[in-house]
Amino acid sequence: MSLHLVEGSASTEGGFFPITLVLTAELAHWLERLPASDRTYAERMGFKAEVGERLVLPNGGVAVGVAAADDLWALGDLANSLPRGGYYLAQAIGDPTSLALGWALGSYVFSRYRKPRREAADLIWPAGADRAQVTALAEAIFMARDLINTPAGDLGPAELADAASTLADRFGADLSVINGDALLDAGYPAVHAVGRASAKSPCLIDLNWGDEAAPKVTLVGKGVCFDSGGLDIKSSAGMLMMKKDMGGAAIVLALGQMIMELKLRVRLRILVPAVENMISGNAFRPLDVLPTRHGVTVEVGNTDAEGRLILCDALAEADRGNPDLLIDCATLTGAARVALGPELPALFTRHDDLADALTRHGQAVSDPVWRLPLWGGYRRLLDSKTADLSSTGESPYGGAITAALFLAEFVRPETRWLHIDAMAWNVRSRPGRPEGGEAQAVRALFELVKATAQA
Repeated sequence: MSLHLVEGSASTEGGFFPITLVLTAELAHWLERLPASDRTYAERMGFKAEVGERLVLPNGGVAVGVAAADDLWALGDLANSLPRGGYYLAQAIGDPTSLALGWALGSYVFSRYRKPRREAADLIWPAGADRAQVTALAEAIFMARDLINTPAGDLGPAELADAASTLADRFGADLSVINGDALLDAGYPAVHAVGRASAKSPCLIDLNWGDEAAPKVTLVGKGVCFDSGGLDIKSSAGMLMMKKDMGGAAIVLALGQMIMELKLRVRLRILVPAVENMISGNAFRPLDVLPTRHGVTVEVGNTDAEGRLILCDALAEADRGNPDLLIDCATLTGAARVALGPELPALFTRHDDLADALTRHGQAVSDPVWRLPLWGGYRRLLDSKTADLSSTGESPYGGAITAALFLAEFVRPETRWLHIDAMAWNVRSRPGRPEGGEAQAVRALFELVKATAQA
């Protein structure tokens, strides 16, 4: 997919038109510098340089209102809204890498099933932009968006494994995939239990790349390619968007692609348990007791809380490898969305420095996360009278926290572990973030991994 960033002559003579970023607070100064005819035109059109406001000038140039020169999203909705053609930045302002990335992310269109309704505009690469970083980040995010947007009929566990295989082939990584009943022999009983009722076999995807002497970074992504809710079946409204329930897997695959493309000095491992949570005669049941890779038994509180069951096996395996940094990403709970809404992923960790670092990186790159507590007082809610642990407990309160506490049971306290509970979906279009699948927190996580690699 094109990023719609091109080479060209930054002049109208070269067939390109200027884009001018106008700070809202400096509108009067900008107007004063315009030729009289353009100033009169801008005033008559009522241009106020409010954030995101655009004015197409008589010469074909465009003025865009921004609050700050370093706004990543300043150009984020222009590629698919400006008249078709070529544009360039008329002034050196802000961070050219961020501006280019914002433009590229805003040019995304999911086009697998229909052609785009219009051709996007092109922007000449801003002078000084880090082209390698823009390209690596944008292409990885496009890949994640495509995976999340693809209907479950065309993206099951096998296709998710194919996506990982494509990455492995591209970057020379090692890949193993454990399929179907082989999961039992390999010691992933919870993954098998959740996925066995589907006609599409469950699998465990395991990708390894990089220098074995480098810091170990392990990524775990929830790969529920479709979630019917199982025997605790969802309503039709609740099931409608469940093609996106593999969003955590898409995020970690995108993060892995960024890491490998930009050759960060880490020993990367990606683990994705991939399943469909479906209904048939051999579906797992409420109050079934499942063995796990960690050796503890888990009583199933609700078959619609399946993500934590497949993650617990993958996290136990990840923790055995003694990673320097362990990250899991999952579309895990509606409770996190109730607490923080769809645009702000929830962050859980035992380590304050990790939480502070990821929050800081997220703010710096306009990819925010918000920490919620791993409140130990709620651990008792996961007690079971039958098994070592209940997957859900009986309390209706604190669902995102109890889910994170469940996962924490499978990671040693000393392991530097982060859990991201994300929506992985834009419920509305915003500059650079069209409605649909989204790799939320991936750029913040990339900055954290980069800092780990450089430490």
